[in-house]
Formats: sequence, C-alpha cells, structure tokens
Amino acid sequence: MKIYNNPNINNKHRNGVIAIGNFDGLHLGHQKVIQEAKQKAKKNKIPFGVMTFEPVPVMFFNKNIKNHRINSLEQKKTQLKKFRLDFLIIIKFNKNFSTQSAEEFIKKIISKKTRCKYLYVSKNFKFGFKRQGSIKTLKKFEKKYNFKNIVTKPYKKDNKTISSTFLRKKIRSGKIDEVNKLLNRSWCINGKVIKGQRRGRKIGFPTCNLKLSNYVIPKLGVYAVKVKSKNFYRNGIANIGYRPTFNGQNLLLETNIFGINKNLYNKVISINFEKFIRPEKKFRNLKHLKQQIKLDIKKAKK
Repeated sequence: MKIYNNPNINNKHRNGVIAIGNFDGLHLGHQKVIQEAKQKAKKNKIPFGVMTFEPVPVMFFNKNIKNHRINSLEQKKTQLKKFRLDFLIIIKFNKNFSTQSAEEFIKKIISKKTRCKYLYVSKNFKFGFKRQGSIKTLKKFEKKYNFKNIVTKPYKKDNKTISSTFLRKKIRSGKIDEVNKLLNRSWCINGKVIKGQRRGRKIGFPTCNLKLSNYVIPKLGVYAVKVKSKNFYRNGIANIGYRPTFNGQNLLLETNIFGINKNLYNKVISINFEKFIRPEKKFRNLKHLKQQIKLDIKKAKK
C-alpha cells in the first residue's frame, strides 16, 4: 500500500476507484464501503485506494473537542493495509483546504490530481466549504469532470445505522462487547507507558500508565483487556478514571498485565478492551481497594 500525504499520486494509481471518508474507527459500515469499492476495481482491473483526512475535520473546526477519536491515524493505516489497497491518500485538513468550495475539490483533487473513474462515498458524505457539498453535488458534476459517483447503502444492525457517532456513544456507555462486534475486532488504545506514582506497585498490583491523548473516553471503570507489545501479548485488567481513592485529578488509563512484572516505561503498548467489569468507585482504605482488585482480576480472568 503506497501512502501519499497529498493528492499528487503516481500515474499508475490514477484512473482508478477511490473510497473517500474520515473512516474513524473503520467499523463494519466503513468496511462495507471499502469492500464494495475494491470489488469494482477488481472487476474493472483498475487501481483501488482510499482518501481520508487528517486531522478529523470536526476536531480542526472545534479546538475544544479533545477526546473524540475511535482510532489514531497510525491505527487507521494499519487497519487499511489489511484491505490490500493499492494506495492511501491522506489529505491535510488545514485552513486553506477548509475554504475550498465543493466544486474546487472535485475539479482540483478528484479530477486533476487523481483522475478518479469511480468515487465511493456513504449516504451522508459532506465536503467543501461549510460542508456545502453532498452526494447531489457529486452527481451534478459527474459528466463535467468525467467520474462516476457511487453511494453505498448504510450498514444496519437491529435497524440502526452503524456510524462513528453511534460507536462513540457505545464506548462512552461501556458497551465494549457490542463495540467490538461492530468493529470486527477489539477496540484499542495505543500509547507510550509513562511514569506514575507507583501506588499500584506498592499495593502489589503494578500498572502501566497511559494518557488518553485524543481517544474518545470510555465509561470510567474497570475492564478486562488484552495487552500487546513487540515482545508479548497478555491478558490484563485496566482501570480508566481519576483514582478517587487517592483523590486523583488527572484522567489516566492504568493497566495491570498478568504475568508481567518489569519496567515498561517509554515502551509503546496496545490496550485491547474486551469487557466492562465495573464502574470506578472510591474505597474507604487500601485494604478494601486491594480486596476489590483481587475480585476484579478473578472476574477478568474468567
């Protein structure tokens, strides 16, 4: 998969099929769009790629939105590789790009840069200055700019359209098992292990601490997790919250990895969420906290 950080793609990747969208989370709905686009490319024996935007536009326009993403850009790249794309175009979403009209986007990028033959989008796709462009706009300019726009039907589960917004709500409510089914994989937070106050080690349950960065904040509490690094893949238990027993002030993801008791500072690890165990709570003392952690670990292992 060739990655382009601008729309100036090689001739061998022009005149192909492009699926376009934010693809935050790459859930089953996104996977449906990509698979349909891939089939079209295969049938016509032409190149196939994906176009996405960085940062996520809503975060660019509203600087107050911090915890929003279902996956990071690196995770998105990793997941897209599994679809065996020929190429990935990452458009830098900045002030200049945001002021581009819908027709300018079609003319300059879709027509001149990529010479796209088939453009796959979801039903609610919006683009151009102030989101004025829609699938109607794409349809309007098809003949003028020599491409065919194809709108994929939404992916539905129990009569509900699956979207990134829908998944964020599920994550925030702690329904991780449902989220994982809609992703067709475990929801995961990647990060570098930072130094904490070593309270976990002092009470016999050492933890790896991660900051949440721009990830959507899941329901505060305890989760059964699987932890992956370059050197191991282990079960564990994670707490995400403010540590009220210690009057904590900063949100933190703390993970106790079963069978690992070594320094992992500055190592990059992946926390795969499997099951919500219980909400975060404040304990009267360390004794009660330790008792509860033992119960949580037992439940997580089960």
